Amino acid sequence: MTGSTWAGTLVSRASGIGTTVRVLGRAGVIRPYGPRTLAAIGLTVHRWGTGPAGGFATLAARSPHQVGVIDELGELTWGELHRRSNALARALAERGVGEGDSVAVMCRNHRGFIDASIAVAKLGADILYLNTAFAGPQLVDVLQREAPSLVIHDEEFTGLLAGADVERRILAWTDGDGDGATGERETLEQLVSSYDEGDLQAPDRHARIVILTSGTTGSPKGAPRKEAGIDAAVSLLSRMPLRAGWRTHIAAPLFHTWGFAHLALAMLLGSTVVLRRTFDPAGALRTTQDERCQSMVVIPVMLQRMLALDPAEIEGIHLDRVEVVASSGSALPATLAQAWMDRFGDNLYNIYGSTEVAYASIATPEDLRADPTSAGKPPHGTVVKILDEAGDELARGETGRIFVGNGLLFEGYTNGGSKEVVGGLMSSGDVGYFDGDGRLHVAGRDDDMIVSGGENVFPQEVEDCLVAHEQVEEVAAIGVPDDDYGQRLRAFVVRTGEVSADELRDHVKAHLARFKVPREIVFLQELPRNATGKVLKRELAEHEGDA
Repeated sequence: MTGSTWAGTLVSRASGIGTTVRVLGRAGVIRPYGPRTLAAIGLTVHRWGTGPAGGFATLAARSPHQVGVIDELGELTWGELHRRSNALARALAERGVGEGDSVAVMCRNHRGFIDASIAVAKLGADILYLNTAFAGPQLVDVLQREAPSLVIHDEEFTGLLAGADVERRILAWTDGDGDGATGERETLEQLVSSYDEGDLQAPDRHARIVILTSGTTGSPKGAPRKEAGIDAAVSLLSRMPLRAGWRTHIAAPLFHTWGFAHLALAMLLGSTVVLRRTFDPAGALRTTQDERCQSMVVIPVMLQRMLALDPAEIEGIHLDRVEVVASSGSALPATLAQAWMDRFGDNLYNIYGSTEVAYASIATPEDLRADPTSAGKPPHGTVVKILDEAGDELARGETGRIFVGNGLLFEGYTNGGSKEVVGGLMSSGDVGYFDGDGRLHVAGRDDDMIVSGGENVFPQEVEDCLVAHEQVEEVAAIGVPDDDYGQRLRAFVVRTGEVSADELRDHVKAHLARFKVPREIVFLQELPRNATGKVLKRELAEHEGDA
């Protein structure tokens, strides 16, 4: 390496260290601790890593009496979470869970999700998060492919999981009385209260987090990641001013990349995480106010539903304390961004990314005011390039495929596939361009996939489901813009007999997740095709309405 190269490397590293110190200092992460606390934190990270096991254990070491989680059942301190997860880990180990195994978690937003995540990580097993909106056949397929040792799930999903070949199950949230006794399945609370809560020995391997995509053929794919280092948090914090010790209402699902990202940030920031099992627009606003939250984590459709509330429903609700509303998961309509900030102030931050590349760019309130159609700019430590089909970088203003590089790229799907990688950068699956001010604009998917309400939907999967109906001859589905969900699915159906749009929606609902049910179904005599028989979907886009 030449002298100039060495010099450039040293300057780059010094700049990176300087940015890290500056960002963490501004966020309040860098602060004085006593020698004993510092030693405990250092030893914990060394033994347990920076994932759920180590991250939450460090909070127990530095702030054991601070309230860490608030849900419908009350409050838990970081120390209590640490002890609960120790007991649960021992219970899981006795039931056969060990290093390298996989445990599936199908929970809504409550303490059980966090208890399970920490406990599984403390055993060195991988954590597979199941989407609570999946239909029974999808769950059966995923569980058969991923073969987890055990499933931890809320009682409400017992029926959906009935066909899954997983013998060992534990109920996380029960709908009965306070002790969670069901008489049929062991419950998380029973196990937590029955086992030793003393400290455990660290495993030799660290857990991976596996978050599911929607999949292209009805079978969601697992997208695993190893532990994120400090650089990943610094990147987000460089353009999103969250601060240590804040109270944050995570309304976005924790099993989703975006909700989990903020649970992970809480491990660094020591944020008090406020959870509610299900999203209710008025309830979310009231919870954020009543729990004195300084930040709220949402997907765009949640913003839409809160803004659509009757003024009488939210009379007296104020978000004066809220400094950051962090939104991600689907396209954010420009009118929605403006309406939110006009109503609740310039506190909206929109993050663009995907399950595979995590985050790519962040639009600050200043970005959204200047150009609400943009996705903002890449944060620190993230590289975004627009490439043509040959893999060459395009100039500003030119539209091409979006490729991303950061510290959170996934490792490849659990079934062996992956996303295209060019020069160390991974495809986001979208096309877009940079404008003259360096802001990223996302033009759409580079294939037929649509994103509706934060969930990926592939038209082919829905087409295959509909055409299996005995009264359907052929189907074509497309994505169309939607103010609430970013995009919605419109299906065009050629019938062979009498069947209504509602009956076909019920058919899809019985086989696929609810977010894959077409909002609109249009009946045609025939589908438009070209000379080779390919359906001309651009012509279908001109049809409107529901019949």
